[in-house]
Amino acid sequence: MTTTAETAPSTPPPAVVVPKAARACANCGAPMHGPYCYACGQPEKGMIRQLASVMSDVLDTIFNIDSRIFRTIFPLYFRPGFLTIEYFAGRRVRYVTPFRLFFFLCLISIFLIQFALNIGNEDFNWNLDGNNNDIASAKTEADVQKRTAEALSGILTAKKAPNMPAEAVASLETAQAKIQSKADARIAYLRALADAKAKGQPPPVDPSADDDGDLMFDGKPWDPATHPIKVAWLPAFVNAQLNSMAGRAKENILAAKRNPSHLVEAVFARLPWTLGLMMPLFAVLLKIFFIFKRRLYMEHLMVALHSHAFIFMSLLLLALISLLRAWIVEAAPGLDWIFNLIRAAIWIWLPVYLFLMQKRVYRQGWFMTTIKYSMIGIFYTVMVTTAMIFALLASLTFA
Repeated sequence: MTTTAETAPSTPPPAVVVPKAARACANCGAPMHGPYCYACGQPEKGMIRQLASVMSDVLDTIFNIDSRIFRTIFPLYFRPGFLTIEYFAGRRVRYVTPFRLFFFLCLISIFLIQFALNIGNEDFNWNLDGNNNDIASAKTEADVQKRTAEALSGILTAKKAPNMPAEAVASLETAQAKIQSKADARIAYLRALADAKAKGQPPPVDPSADDDGDLMFDGKPWDPATHPIKVAWLPAFVNAQLNSMAGRAKENILAAKRNPSHLVEAVFARLPWTLGLMMPLFAVLLKIFFIFKRRLYMEHLMVALHSHAFIFMSLLLLALISLLRAWIVEAAPGLDWIFNLIRAAIWIWLPVYLFLMQKRVYRQGWFMTTIKYSMIGIFYTVMVTTAMIFALLASLTFA
């Protein structure tokens, strides 16, 4: 007997096994099948748990330090444009995201740069009157005596001139006494500085610093009582704020002369914020110069993030080289040339990398890439320089 399709016994379809939810969403009561509720989107994890678990999630959110960092760092530094092209192609999960990469390298490099900056009074001298040969900027007693002799030579020659009036001679002798007094004070300071270093004590206050802190307003030295800042068209409270800022700036200038590292640290503390503000403006420059490429602004922003991440990585390497040099060269002075060669290679690779990155990402010829790279570099250098000047002023007036 032939069994037809109509009389053949039917095979029941396999049963669909639905995994049983072990818990319900605390917000809507829907069954949970993963770390997030499919109905309302609330995550299973909340803030009420072990502190170690919370801090682990915070660090993972900010830094995202895992195996991806090792797959990202090498191409970031040695393969210009590779990470950006990979990101545009959709291969993103295997690498650290551009923002996290920029943020991580920014923090680490700024920390090491501040650590590597070991600036003392004898290595950093501000002379606000513009005279670099002034006695107050001399670093050794021999230098003081040399500059004193140069300063007195003209006075001594003038005093020997025939028929010199008595009043002029008295004026020259007064100037001679001031120069000699200044030289004696500088020598006393240098000796006290050497003695403090030998005893491991804090450096003494440089007495010449108090003569170099004058701020000028309307052609005269600023003074809050006798010659304050007063702009007629500004309200009184604005003028009061300007005078307050001038007072803080004068104090910070004098403090910077005594201990310049504080001002340098203040500037570098604002560097991440400065570059953070420059980031979208750099992307705007790319958008303008490559407008016919018809790329989205966010694509240019990814280029900016990877470019600045590379810049911070270069600064990080320079800081590490400086620290290693200070550690090794002291014991082996003959190795100094190696560190100088590495630093030169890092500085040369910096503009070359950015040029090759721009060419590979935007795929233009060498001539057009050179023209646009040069123009973008000029505009961006002006922008960063202006931003750093404002950062320096902010460090003086608001710190």
